[in-house]
Amino acid sequence: MKKVGLVVKIDPEAVHKADELESWLRSQGVQVIRKESAPPDRRLKTHRKTWAPADLFCVFVLGGDGTFLSAVRWIGDQNIPILGVKFGEVGFLAETTEESLFSVAGEILRNDFKTETRMRLKVTVDRAGREIISETVLNDVVINKGALARLAQIKTFINEHYLTTYRADGLIIATPTGSTAYSLAAGGPVIHPEVPAIIMTPISPFTLTNRPLIVPDSVTITIKLEEKSADILLTFDGQAGLEIDEKDTITVRRDIHPIHMITMPGQDYFDVLKAKLRWSGGRV
Repeated sequence: MKKVGLVVKIDPEAVHKADELESWLRSQGVQVIRKESAPPDRRLKTHRKTWAPADLFCVFVLGGDGTFLSAVRWIGDQNIPILGVKFGEVGFLAETTEESLFSVAGEILRNDFKTETRMRLKVTVDRAGREIISETVLNDVVINKGALARLAQIKTFINEHYLTTYRADGLIIATPTGSTAYSLAAGGPVIHPEVPAIIMTPISPFTLTNRPLIVPDSVTITIKLEEKSADILLTFDGQAGLEIDEKDTITVRRDIHPIHMITMPGQDYFDVLKAKLRWSGGRV
């Protein structure tokens, strides 16, 4: 018996469609593990996490990109294929629409699908020489100052070589998948998911010559805050956060466990990009 995961946005339309999908899957002899998408939490929970069962055949995600990122955190390092289903506005992480959901689900159950890998980043935080957090992100990790804090001063190193100290509202370190998220809004470039790169985008830098920087995905990025830093938050895929200060060392590198996203025929990355960004008259 196949077992699939179902991660659902807390939204009446998504919940209704999830009820229909769950009923249909069970009629096909499929066991369903259903989970509501957890809302973002400013405080990162450091207690024992709940992971998706290791024997899931795949995970269906009904909701937007935030719901998809929540599902990715649930999967963790496990090799479980994942499919996003659009609701409302076009999402960069969704592969199909609710109108095509049941036909696509049938193809997946027949093993008639392909997957593409998407790089993730491993983020660790050391405090006083002890690792306190280790997280993976699909989109980005962000250092952000609070509303009333002064400019953050972010010392940045590439492969232990000093790069610069950003004086800015924050710094975004993103994957190619995350290049169309917060990094894009902050002026960063769009990077195709197959390009092996990491994007570093300062948020409202004090020095206008501090521009977004693209580095190879083989590098290790190390970040430290200047002394007397306060009200600074480190966020993981916009889903959870951790308060940091000058006692912390943040290390970011490519994770060895990518996410396996289910792809369907006829879905082209550039068509989604054009529609979302309204290029050449494209409409969302």
